[in-house]
Amino acid sequence: MEVIVRVVDKFLLQLEAQLADKKVDVSFTDRLRAFLAKSGFDPLMGARPMQRVIQDTIRRVLADELLFGRLSDGGRVAIDVDDYDHVNLSFELKKGDKSKPESSLV
Repeated sequence: MEVIVRVVDKFLLQLEAQLADKKVDVSFTDRLRAFLAKSGFDPLMGARPMQRVIQDTIRRVLADELLFGRLSDGGRVAIDVDDYDHVNLSFELKKGDKSKPESSLV
């Protein structure tokens, strides 16, 4: 399991670098890492399904926020997973924004 979590971290570091280019600071919880390790590992295929799991659970949701939503001008987002395996995005306030921080369940 330790090796699989390292593979998850590798994929998440790549995602983090891509988001940094778009002025988005992202953090991932340990709970999300464990979820991805469990969901993205197959005893026969190894960690090959990992990229698809990350695409389906995180990247697709972030794409909408980057193009049309709260991350279109950059920002900060924390990504977690709940007890029902739904990805949860928590957005932090931008400077000068008077609204409350928002969460989004996906």
